[in-house]
Amino acid sequence: MAEFERPKSVSLRLRRRPGRHAWEDLSDEELLDWRFCDLGLQLEGTVLQERIAKLYRELESHGLNFRPHCWLSDEWFSPDGIPGIAIPFYLAHPRLARLEYRQMYEVEGGTRDWCMKILRHEAGHAIDTAFRLSRRRTWQAVFGSPSTPYPDEYRPRPHSRHFVRHLAHWYAQSHPSEDFAETFAVWVKPRSQWRRDYAGWPALEKLEYVDRLMAQLAGRKPPVCSRLRVDSLPRLKKTLREHYRDRKERYGIGRPSWVDRELFRLFLPNDGNSHLPLASSFLRNHRRSLCTSVARVTGQDRYTIDQVIQEMIDRCRELRLRAGRSTRTLQRSTRHTLILQTTKLLRSRHHKVAL
Repeated sequence: MAEFERPKSVSLRLRRRPGRHAWEDLSDEELLDWRFCDLGLQLEGTVLQERIAKLYRELESHGLNFRPHCWLSDEWFSPDGIPGIAIPFYLAHPRLARLEYRQMYEVEGGTRDWCMKILRHEAGHAIDTAFRLSRRRTWQAVFGSPSTPYPDEYRPRPHSRHFVRHLAHWYAQSHPSEDFAETFAVWVKPRSQWRRDYAGWPALEKLEYVDRLMAQLAGRKPPVCSRLRVDSLPRLKKTLREHYRDRKERYGIGRPSWVDRELFRLFLPNDGNSHLPLASSFLRNHRRSLCTSVARVTGQDRYTIDQVIQEMIDRCRELRLRAGRSTRTLQRSTRHTLILQTTKLLRSRHHKVAL
């Protein structure tokens, strides 16, 4: 994802408070042997507390009498039957955010805007649970059956205007429940110009439905009020090492990816070339011009091409590739590769669903 590039850019400074955690100055190898339940983390005193409060203000501004409770866990999710939001532990401390980055090559929700996007999305799931919205026939007529099995993979339609575009990888297309959560997130965002932005799109009908539905819920108390905290940090006995081993296996980190062949053609391996600029930095620096140029030649929309470039950046960072040729040569070669690969890759690629 594009919204987190380097660990130092994570805005997760804690408010001043007495004492430090015993694990803050440990090496990564030492820290990985700590269990979640022993980290002693809490939401209070972090910027997460402020961002949750901002979410509550956004809900209140729409007249919604709903405040999803939040807690720290091992990843983002909103549990079935519980109108709350689990937030990943690494967002509660900058040392853990750096570990997350080094293990997973990104920090999901690591910037203010990215974090708020995910909070709004998860709030969509939570309000669906709180008011049992997906049981309504009208909801199902608009979004589909919520009982549809979640796919292990899904093939998005990048040009489709039947879905809003909020989180990356056309996530609204993965499942009816995600379609609703993404539509809600676009609708609830402050100063959202969704009527203008989606004018002429079939997705506008979904936004208008959410607008009418939320007007009906304004001021009402939700019937589902459970405050349970599924997989809360104090209850998790596994170590960080076990956690990251499982996540890397789930997301295929460390395995060859679809774009490796092209990247090794463009860039150099890290061994013996550590003095050269990072390939991921080159792609980030020239992202806009490459996107514009390839869109003009291929007719593909910029959003589609940007997603391909982002995956190239992520994989370059994972492989530690280096830019060993002149900027002009690399720009020309990368542009040529994108022109040839964009449509083919998007037709053949499957996007994993983060469950």
